[in-house]
Formats: sequence, structure tokens, C-alpha cells
Amino acid sequence: MTKPVEYFFSIGSPWSYIGLDAFAELAVKNDITVKPYLTTVVEENGGIFSRNRPEIRRAYWIRDLRRWARVRGKTLILENRPELSDPTPASFFVIAAYLDGQDWIGVTRALQHAFWSEAKDIGRPDIRETIVNTAGFDGSALLRRQADNDVQRKWAADRVHARERGVFGFPTFAYEDELYWGQDNLPFLERHLHGDKP
Repeated sequence: MTKPVEYFFSIGSPWSYIGLDAFAELAVKNDITVKPYLTTVVEENGGIFSRNRPEIRRAYWIRDLRRWARVRGKTLILENRPELSDPTPASFFVIAAYLDGQDWIGVTRALQHAFWSEAKDIGRPDIRETIVNTAGFDGSALLRRQADNDVQRKWAADRVHARERGVFGFPTFAYEDELYWGQDNLPFLERHLHGDKP
């Protein structure tokens, strides 16, 4: 019997990028049905954008990201990044892929890799179209879909659901009545899936 797990994440979150493959592997291994919810930091619940953190905490955040990136086999460009536009609209590609029954995890992976490992400007529609085309998806179809009502409705509803569920940062995994914040909490999620509920 499949287990439903709600996956709250942000395209612009390096932690979401670092943990994506580990979560995807865990999902397959544990027969999980993933329900994705995309949004940005939920400040109403106490989430803090990295740019608004004190410098000493931000410096630690960068060091921790580097450590985890090595563990997860990811390359991150965190400093001396070019001026990039807001990556949030790339979420619409992922939502469209999900609603259309496509490999939304693959679309997510391609866009996040381009943004975090290559510092590409995925906020620009032409660039994200090229990225997903190169990854084997129909970028022009996703580009056409991004402004559709069902895509925009899900985008708006995802934020409301995240706020009501108590989410504040990314990635967050929800199973039954428990939340697991951070890709480093995946072992606790897996234990819960096997009956070891906190």
C-alpha cells in the first residue's frame, strides 16, 4: 500500500536542490506517493529568507550547505553569482508538468541544477525553456502552460496549504500528522514510514 507524503519545496531553495535526489530515492524505496507543493519561504510561520539573516548565521548557513552538498554529490555556486532574476516562475513549469502527469521531479531537477550548479537565470522564460528541452522535456509546451488557470490556482493554493500545515522552510516533508523540516531529516521520515513514529 502506497504511503502519501506531502513534499513542500521551493525552486529557489538550495536545500531543496541538495535533498531532491535523496528524497526521490527514498520515495521509490518506500513506495511513497509524493504530493508536491511549491511556494516560497512562509514568513507568516517564521520562515526567514537567507538574505535577511544576520551575517554570522548566513556564513554558517553557507558552510553547512557546502558540507551537505559534498555529502549529496552536488556542486553549488553560492558566491560571486551573476545578477539573476527571481527563480520563482520556474515553479510554474514544475506545476504544469505535475498536473499533466509528466516527470515533474525530472523537470525540477533540471531547473534546480541549472540554477544552483550552473548559475543560469531560470527566471527568464526562454532560458528555462531551453533547460528543460535539453533535459528531454517539451519546454515550449510547459512555457505555454505556465499562465493557465489550473497552474496558477495550484500555485496560490500551495502557499495557503503550506501556511495552514505549519510549513516555514524547505524542504519540508509531511507524513500523517508529522512534519520533517530539512533534507537532513529524511532518516526520521523513513523511520516513521516504517512505523517508528516520534
